[in-house]
Amino acid sequence: MKLRSMLAATTAAGLGLAGAATAQEYRIGITQNNVGVDSYQTTYEKAFIAAAEANDMVETVVLDAGGDVARQIAQMEDLIQQEVDAIIIWPTNGEAVIPAVRKAFQADIPVIVTNSNIAKQGFDFVASFSGPDNITQGARSAEIMCDRFKEMGIEDEAQIVQISGQPGYTTAIERAKGFEDRLPEVCPNVTLMETQPGDWNREKSQQVMEAFLVKYDDIDGVYAGDDNMGVGALNAAKAAGRAGDIVFVGATNFAVGYEAMANGDYWGSIYQSPVDDAEAALQTAIDVLEGKDVPFLNYFDTPKITQENMGDFSKPVF
Repeated sequence: MKLRSMLAATTAAGLGLAGAATAQEYRIGITQNNVGVDSYQTTYEKAFIAAAEANDMVETVVLDAGGDVARQIAQMEDLIQQEVDAIIIWPTNGEAVIPAVRKAFQADIPVIVTNSNIAKQGFDFVASFSGPDNITQGARSAEIMCDRFKEMGIEDEAQIVQISGQPGYTTAIERAKGFEDRLPEVCPNVTLMETQPGDWNREKSQQVMEAFLVKYDDIDGVYAGDDNMGVGALNAAKAAGRAGDIVFVGATNFAVGYEAMANGDYWGSIYQSPVDDAEAALQTAIDVLEGKDVPFLNYFDTPKITQENMGDFSKPVF
């Protein structure tokens, strides 16, 4: 990988820069999914910038697509034109970004996908994926829910609903798949009645749950693709006076989920750190540029957390 001049001017207006302005070895661009949508992504960005500023080997171009696929594709094309040494992408849509990722590959710029992978047909154009194993997360959430139902003695009759993430978003697809594949293996008689998207948004998820509560008289459990949505569902159940009858399980333990667990309202989740996520993405990009042997699927661990073991974990900062 040839090194490019660190003195090149930024060609697009409005690009945020992190890192020292002195001579550096690598210039790495990142285009994120939607920083303002939730506290996980906000914390990720802060951690990424902090890690870059602490490393005098890199200069970073930090961009946010704001959830807009077209904007992210344009950001990818701009980073290619700038001839950055590597690009990190948190995809807004796992399929739609593939042509832009292919362009970077053709320009000899390694692409590291962070947090949520692109669709498999784009794997040939990616140097490495850095992030959580979302299939495993979904499977572990199913195990948490099943274990709780067994403790309650309702594993042969429980009925549940699912609130998934943003449609077309790989993380949402994989967490739902992991949950749906694993649940019948561990609790074959539990019935998943319906799945609706909450788009990672607490208010929308509350509305989805309100509709579920009107439609179904008997709901024993709710699985949400992250705790932000799960707490939205919890809020709806509380307002309807039905929260005490429902087991709430999420993925990606947010501070609000941790607090709800401490209050006894929310049963369990999957512990995932946005700081670890951001730092791993930056280090993966550096390792690729240095020619190190980096696994294609570079996962970090995301353990189960419930009311029973939450004392082993620190409250999330997001």
